[in-house]
Amino acid sequence: MNTILRERIEAALNSIRPFLHADGGDVEFIDVSDDMEVRLRLLGNCCNCGMSQMTMKAGIESGLRNAIPEIKSVVAIN
Repeated sequence: MNTILRERIEAALNSIRPFLHADGGDVEFIDVSDDMEVRLRLLGNCCNCGMSQMTMKAGIESGLRNAIPEIKSVVAIN
């Protein structure tokens, strides 16, 4: 994986993390596929929350795609 892409993803996630931390959650970057699918692991309260799919799509994926338009999708690996 491209080191610069990884750094961009981590920077974008760092801007999202304070919102997750406020609810006792977090997210861990796992990897990104060749077709630009980002794989993440939800941690803490986020992995058991009934709203985790909405958080993933409306919060995390939206934030990542705004920061890095070449990302095609974001999926949770839990």
